[in-house]
Amino acid sequence: MRRYGKHTDEDDIRVRPSRRGTRPRTHTRPKHEDAAEGFVLTVDRGRMTCLVEGRTVTAMKARELGRKAVVVGDRVAVVGDLSGAKDTLARIVRVEERSSVLRRTADDNDPFERVIVANADQLAIVTALADPEPRPRLIDRCLVAAFDAGLEPLLVLTKADLAPAGPLLETYAPLGLRYVVTSRDELADGAGAEAVRELMHGQVTVCVGHSGVGKTTLVNALVPERQRATGDVNAVTGRGRHTTTSALALPLPPSTTGGDGWVIDTPGVRSFGLNHIELRRVIHAFPDLEEGAAECPRGCNHNEPGCALDAWVAEGHAEPARLHSLRRLLATRERREGD
Repeated sequence: MRRYGKHTDEDDIRVRPSRRGTRPRTHTRPKHEDAAEGFVLTVDRGRMTCLVEGRTVTAMKARELGRKAVVVGDRVAVVGDLSGAKDTLARIVRVEERSSVLRRTADDNDPFERVIVANADQLAIVTALADPEPRPRLIDRCLVAAFDAGLEPLLVLTKADLAPAGPLLETYAPLGLRYVVTSRDELADGAGAEAVRELMHGQVTVCVGHSGVGKTTLVNALVPERQRATGDVNAVTGRGRHTTTSALALPLPPSTTGGDGWVIDTPGVRSFGLNHIELRRVIHAFPDLEEGAAECPRGCNHNEPGCALDAWVAEGHAEPARLHSLRRLLATRERREGD
């Protein structure tokens, strides 16, 4: 064993090299200017299926992205093997800026938000008129999420052969929502699918709803060449069984008026938490009430004494039913969805 005295010559001391090498660390990341543009179709256990230059490519997230999530609908930059051949794997090196993000939490007390889809243009809220019974509170919550994300809401009512659509449509008439009513027979003969497709062409539409409401059946009718598994409603609980396990983006065939678009099928939801949403943003979807809200006291939740919207409506600037609808939506976080 070598020993050193008080007057050690520093040049004589040997330093063990670092296992990490001697290259200095840097925060500079490659720009990947030659990366190809891709569109994320589905995500499954860390693998992303992307559409790149007309080919379906399997990719994984590059380490340089860190914890940034990649979700269905993302526009990404992809490098590596882009042939789409079996057992090949590309890398996603960049996620482009998102134009919209649809999110939810597990419940209203959950601090962790979950991104459902990115870059969608409209949210199709699929609700059965019977089997299972419609749940207006879930519709309200989806509307709040759509308004917060800047998505155009579309109400799609299925199973019209089992119950009339009038009562439910009357509830949402003051909101001026676009809607379409379909039955199982209309979807089977193609007429119902064409009516829905007309409202989706040229846009990216994400479908959300409870299990068993006919969401995947609707998507199968819209894109006949891509059939996804469907399930029945549980006779005991009255709830649907989960058959769709991951979100999937599918290209729509051209409609009779031309154009195309994308439809994104998502797994059925049992709840739609809104803990992540600033409810003050919801009033932006009510332009006839938003101007009157400027006179409200600071911090007004628009459902308390002194709210200026009461006087605004009384003066005839907006319909009372519109104010009632706004307050119903703002109160969704204070009530359970089944109430």
